[in-house]
Amino acid sequence: MAKYQIYGIGNALVDKEFEVTDEFFAQAGIEKGQMTLIEQSQQEALLAKLTEQFGLKKRAGGGSAANTIFAAQYLGSKTFYTCNVANDETGDFFLKDLTSAGIDTNLGGEREEGVTGKCMVMITPDAERTMNTYLGITANLNHSHINEAALKDSEYLYFEGYLVSSDTARNAAIEGKKIAQANGVKTAMTFSDPAMVQFFKDGLTDMLGNGVDLLFCNEEEALGFTGTENLTDAMSALKSVTKTFAITCGSKGAVLFDGNNTIEIAPHNVTAIDSNGAGDNFAGAFLHALTSGHSWEESGKLASKISAQVVSQFGPRLAAEQYPVLKSEVL
Repeated sequence: MAKYQIYGIGNALVDKEFEVTDEFFAQAGIEKGQMTLIEQSQQEALLAKLTEQFGLKKRAGGGSAANTIFAAQYLGSKTFYTCNVANDETGDFFLKDLTSAGIDTNLGGEREEGVTGKCMVMITPDAERTMNTYLGITANLNHSHINEAALKDSEYLYFEGYLVSSDTARNAAIEGKKIAQANGVKTAMTFSDPAMVQFFKDGLTDMLGNGVDLLFCNEEEALGFTGTENLTDAMSALKSVTKTFAITCGSKGAVLFDGNNTIEIAPHNVTAIDSNGAGDNFAGAFLHALTSGHSWEESGKLASKISAQVVSQFGPRLAAEQYPVLKSEVL
């Protein structure tokens, strides 16, 4: 039996969340609903504007794959997370978040001087999340950060599509995938964001390589990556790059393909407040249930339950004590 159920590779970012108006995007020239990479000076100016106009709502350790790993760990999985933070206060905050959750990590030794990545998460009244991100030192994530022994002793390697925007981080994901496949570790990937599909499709294709065992994406990402106009055609096209997949469809629920059968997962009716982290938590809950011996349908139901609760409150994940309670209602 493997020591870790899930080994994650991803960015290490500290999210700062703000409740904003649609008018703010027009004034600031920000594209709504996507993740946009910006420079440090731009982010500092944006942070000053957001703090002055709206006030900070919440700060939390984030990053797409990190949120997934947190969700799986809080549900009872044993996890490992490879990432890169600087020797600064924000890096201290992120590391403390990981270790207090019981997540093993490569960050135990000395950390480099620099700036830990931050993400300005702007939430509009329709619960849409828009992100402006300065990657900082997480863009330097590379193969040397991978703990090969831990990766080889895992059931799944999980890596995020956001890594595609950095050459070294993208290559780290590709190298991690090679190590996993050579040692019988299953591979799972998330596209992370429609912007990654729109602007970095070639890089995502490189990361997929000869295919993965499990792909997570939302409906918009599935259509964009496959160049199709309906979900049925997108699902058919995705089968050429992944053995199985889970596609989230917002208020319509989710669609799973277990390698043989298509499974529809019903949505949960909730009042959406903040969509940040919903897909990440879906993946974490799904992987936790699947690696704990539950069926695809059961795993999908838990993932749907967890992600619905995430969008009904602020922040990229739930409080630690909420996860086992929700799990007990489904499994």
